[in-house]
Amino acid sequence: MNLAWLSLGALIVAILVSCTTRLNVGILSLVFAWIVGIYFGGMKLEQVTAGFPVSLFLTLCGVTLLFAQAQVNGTLDRVAHNAVRLCRGNSGVVPIMFFVLTCTLASMGPGNIATAALIAPMAMAVAGRGGVPAFLMAIMVGNGASAGSLSPFAPTGIIVNGIMARIGMPGMEWPTYWNNLIAHTVIAFAGYFALGGWKLFRHTYRSAAGDDAAARFEARHWITLAVILTLITAVIFFGVNVGMGAFAGAVLLALLRVADHQESVRKMPWAVILMVSGVTVLIALLEKTQGLDLFVDLLARLTSRDTATGVTAFVTGLISVYSSTSGVVLPAFLPTIPGLIERLGGGDAFAIASSMNVGAHLVDVSPLSTTGALCLAAAPVTEDVRLLFNKLLAWGLSMTVVGAVTCYLLFGRG
Repeated sequence: MNLAWLSLGALIVAILVSCTTRLNVGILSLVFAWIVGIYFGGMKLEQVTAGFPVSLFLTLCGVTLLFAQAQVNGTLDRVAHNAVRLCRGNSGVVPIMFFVLTCTLASMGPGNIATAALIAPMAMAVAGRGGVPAFLMAIMVGNGASAGSLSPFAPTGIIVNGIMARIGMPGMEWPTYWNNLIAHTVIAFAGYFALGGWKLFRHTYRSAAGDDAAARFEARHWITLAVILTLITAVIFFGVNVGMGAFAGAVLLALLRVADHQESVRKMPWAVILMVSGVTVLIALLEKTQGLDLFVDLLARLTSRDTATGVTAFVTGLISVYSSTSGVVLPAFLPTIPGLIERLGGGDAFAIASSMNVGAHLVDVSPLSTTGALCLAAAPVTEDVRLLFNKLLAWGLSMTVVGAVTCYLLFGRG
């Protein structure tokens, strides 16, 4: 029992550190797992590192490498510029287009963080040029990126689907994706129109000089798009492993010299990959020491079978305001679902998982989260950054309550 409490304490400390410092919590989790497992649990190093998610690691590396190449060679940037041109200068349509664009790109494979990093600077610049409030643009870009985050091809979707399969929910990739997409779409558009977006349809803007050149596709961009679309087709219709298929596509692009391979490797989100892998090792140790059972007990005391979806959405959302959704919150909470249902005397595992997924992502427009911070950093020079920070923070915190209510209504009592 002491070892169980010690391992649980290590996880709680790791979560708190992730909320309050810039230390990579994956590295900290590896150190905690090593100390607790070997020096307190009497395990061998091989037993501790057995929890390293090899398959997940390779999948994340393959997918992020392929889309890093697409970013480095300008393919994703050209897709974005061409999408802007489709709006024909209508200011009200522009934020909606950016929502669709970020959702589509995130769903195709880069994921929410990489897509927000790519799209936010252009979106916020267009907002300043077209008279669109930066706050409204941030809501649409941030929620659009999160709406596509649980795609089976995106890093967070890969993480979540892997955990869900391990705890007894395999084959739920597309329902998981659609639940998250629908929730973010409804809330984003409700917020956009309620906060004044409907007024923007009366205004127009002019494209900046140079936009035509930035939107022009060259041979390397068409080749990159063809490889990405081939991968998606192969995964959906022929069951190709997405990680290995992505590695094959990345090798092909490198051999054809359509992308700088070394620069693409440097652009990969190594910090996130290490974070997820390290936390997963610590979670695996918790399972071995029964520390996860204690974590489940703590959750069970906060909720009942009737309120499980709403409470789990609120708790994961509140922690996710300050911590990494994909690297810390979901890897820590999703494995608790089977034990939580057992203690509550029954429940819908998929409904609770969906509530955790949606609740944790809805708050990510907060400036304390990476997506919100990217939008804030890209704000036009004419924008009052401090005021924008306060608005985004208020939105993010309010999403803990909105997410709880939404998940309760969408997914039932759990």
